[in-house]
Amino acid sequence: MRVIVLGAGIVGTATAYWLARDGHEVTVIDRQSAPGLETSFANGGQISASHAEPWANPATPRNALKWLGREDSPLLWRLNRYDPDLWLWGLRFLVNCSASRTALNTERTLRVALYSRALLKAFNQEHGLDYERRQTGILHIYHDAREFEQACLASETMKRFGLNRIVVDVSACLALEPALNNARQRLAGGIHTPEDESGDACKFTQGLAGLAQNMGARFLFDTWVEGIEAEARGFKSVRTSRGRIEAEAVVVALASYSPGLLKPLGIRLPLVPAKGYSVTLTAGPGAPQLSLTDDAHKLVYSRLGDRLRVAGTAEFAGLDASMNEKRAQIILRKTLDLFPDAGSNPEFWAGLRPVTPDSVPILGPTPIKGLYLNTGHGTLGWTMGLGSGRLLADLLGGKPPAIDPKGLGLDRF
Repeated sequence: MRVIVLGAGIVGTATAYWLARDGHEVTVIDRQSAPGLETSFANGGQISASHAEPWANPATPRNALKWLGREDSPLLWRLNRYDPDLWLWGLRFLVNCSASRTALNTERTLRVALYSRALLKAFNQEHGLDYERRQTGILHIYHDAREFEQACLASETMKRFGLNRIVVDVSACLALEPALNNARQRLAGGIHTPEDESGDACKFTQGLAGLAQNMGARFLFDTWVEGIEAEARGFKSVRTSRGRIEAEAVVVALASYSPGLLKPLGIRLPLVPAKGYSVTLTAGPGAPQLSLTDDAHKLVYSRLGDRLRVAGTAEFAGLDASMNEKRAQIILRKTLDLFPDAGSNPEFWAGLRPVTPDSVPILGPTPIKGLYLNTGHGTLGWTMGLGSGRLLADLLGGKPPAIDPKGLGLDRF
């Protein structure tokens, strides 16, 4: 089958890899000059099934009110923007903040994340890609005893769905990551997920693209997608800056840019862009070795060789991917507060993450025959990339997927 994949980030490239491996004729289209140069470029670096708790959970509305209007808040909502789609998304988000919806959405997210993590481990046994991989797990740290207690309860829910999480005291946190010693008086405890991993998503994506190309996939870079053409029988072609390209199927993996492309076809995707920031440092003597998540400040830390990547926060400002210097500097300041000798030579980055109101990706077919979706992964595109790509390849090829696709598609909205 001839298949077009729109987007060469980790999600689109993984889809292309599995499709090419299954023998399909694959064309990948991306506006950048190489794979992984947008949302996958400088993200937090974590393969984090332990981040499966949705953004929409019972604690979020209270925290959102506390953070309202603060430029230094982990979650910043630009209330001066008139955006009906964002406000509708917000209402759907609030509906998903109940305890029952949180449990349901946690299971759905973990279903994809655990599958993808297992595929990554098998993939690495077969291929020797160099992407600064670390397999020492992820440690979530907590500064507030009440928040730590709530996190322990949430971890029990994740355990029921198959995720191995270990609650540890402050001494155990320091044993796992000695660089935390400077902050020991501020720690309440931690939760370690030993099977989680970390690594450079951009390097992995580019290596994966090379493997896909070796299997016959064609990548068209510096190419803009102008529209999707469909007729009564279904998908027909993609209009690009290089002309029209026909195929039997298309997979939209354009992250935050997916809704705008699909709206003319009558498909309204309930996802919005959430801008996140990262700072990459030349690692100093006090930089952590273990991948960490600081839940209080919504920051993640990953050691990538001789670099330290710190990423986090969410800013709802539409498709504006410009750098907000103040918010970027906040990440650096909080990093150096926790790890005074973390590193030097900071490099800042901002990127858009596609977030659904239930924090579950949108995977599978649409009402238009031959048009498929692989988008809406939020902060977990690196975590879910291989798994969601494999699921899409199975659905296109008519194979029974290894995981149940129920509750992962557009039809849930």
